[in-house]
Amino acid sequence: MDLRTCVDPSGQFVYGIHKPRFKVENLREKDYITVLGSLPNGQHFENQENFPVGAVEERAADWIFEIPNAFPFRGATFIVKSRADIIAANPAAIILPQRPSVSFSDVIKQWYSRQMVSTKEINQILTTLPEPMLLALAANSTDRQDLICLADLSAEFLYDPSGRPMGLAYEKDNQGKTRARIKHQTLFHILANNNFLPNDYKDVMVLKPGVQGENQIVGEWLNEGSESHVFEYLRRNSYIPWGHYAANMANDAVRYEISDLTMSDMTAMRHLYYQRSYIRLADELGFSPTSGRRMMSIRKLEELRNRINDALSSDKKRTPLQFNCTLWGWNFGFDFAPSHYRLHASHQQIHQQYALIPARISSGCRKSHGKEILAELTTFSCGDLISAFVKDYRWQTGKKFFETYIKAIQSNSRLDNKQKAEVRLVVYADEHVMVFIPKAQTSQWEIQLMTLKPVGNILEADTATRKALDRAMLITIKMLAAMGVKLVATIEYSKRFDSPETDQRLLYAFLPRLPQSPGAFTEAQLRFINNHYPEDFASACRTRGSEAIKTSEI
Repeated sequence: MDLRTCVDPSGQFVYGIHKPRFKVENLREKDYITVLGSLPNGQHFENQENFPVGAVEERAADWIFEIPNAFPFRGATFIVKSRADIIAANPAAIILPQRPSVSFSDVIKQWYSRQMVSTKEINQILTTLPEPMLLALAANSTDRQDLICLADLSAEFLYDPSGRPMGLAYEKDNQGKTRARIKHQTLFHILANNNFLPNDYKDVMVLKPGVQGENQIVGEWLNEGSESHVFEYLRRNSYIPWGHYAANMANDAVRYEISDLTMSDMTAMRHLYYQRSYIRLADELGFSPTSGRRMMSIRKLEELRNRINDALSSDKKRTPLQFNCTLWGWNFGFDFAPSHYRLHASHQQIHQQYALIPARISSGCRKSHGKEILAELTTFSCGDLISAFVKDYRWQTGKKFFETYIKAIQSNSRLDNKQKAEVRLVVYADEHVMVFIPKAQTSQWEIQLMTLKPVGNILEADTATRKALDRAMLITIKMLAAMGVKLVATIEYSKRFDSPETDQRLLYAFLPRLPQSPGAFTEAQLRFINNHYPEDFASACRTRGSEAIKTSEI
């Protein structure tokens, strides 16, 4: 089989094993022996090992498993056997440490040997700190006194009679635009994303509608008796062509941590995604599904979905859809380094983003050396990469890829062939969806969510499937949070609405970003390094998954 995938047509996973042994000629001319330090008995410790006399021979280097990704365009994963064997002995050890408590105010109290230090004194000391220390404190302090003091250094606030912030001071800039009086923009930005900053400060700094700019609110989820409240913001001048939408938890429903996120919250954000996508498609097909400024019920949403599908299937001569694909993504978690590198999302308040992608775009070049070239180009969608691969897989093997992939996942065997160790890759499943660990993880802790039936996009997903997707998504993110994950990017791979492909499944990839793993040249080459077997990571997820499932009931 020419296709580079770990999914064999037999329904089994395939992979390679590197068992390196080699000899290296020594071309160094000089030795540079020096003392590195001393041992407890006073004996010098030197660097002779770094300067061999002759050739270097490695008779048995670590074995490395090379696992082609299920989807060739996602590269390959390499697992170091010696390191994975250590973790295999105790998969429950796959967890990140909890965030430590940090209080600059407590340090000052200890320094001055007294229990009370005034806000004015803290402010005076903070103003003497170099900027990198201020930024590090803003990102990592868990002390509200620290953060309130830093807030006063970052902007000019208006306070009510009780001393709580009620807004920001504004002024006109040189171009006549109204701007908040921000003294230190980076410090302000980091503070507003620290979960330990009091909510009333978060509200006036970044959460209150309008404080982040003029993006219009064009949708809302607000049900009686529910604590969930979500605004749908329109981003008109967007980095995503043709604009995009953001389902943001509202300012009266602060959700900075996954532990605060409820099933109702997830339903709300996803409902706005389904609603906006269906309404835009209905408009393009020539019928208006809305009457007045109101949210559609789940029943009405399903009726609209069915009407769209009926229109698409019955009218074979209609004009091709201008927008025929969804784009959906979720960056959870904010972090910022003192060196001014933003490490993940733009905002800690939980939000999801989505858009529709046009089928084709006009070419910017019409002639080359006097000859006509393409007038239009097909747009990019990451789901197209799966569509193309599924077609190639069927052509080369005679097998439907996703049916074969599910068979391989369900009949998995371990890389290390241990008979009594855990073999399951599935961490959660119901009749509609499956949450599993991919055999070749691109992020060290990647988890995937997939529909079990041939549902390739949200237009093919009925009410029960959408509900199952939403719940599985919440279970997955809570599972990762229970393991200590703070930063997660989630992306959707979906097929185009007018695609004839019947095998493709709707797929979501959850990609945690781990400490000390920022990505480097290996990841740029689509070579992903892991220190655990996927089966052991699946075991660790299941260990912490029961509580996530319990708290994700609808």
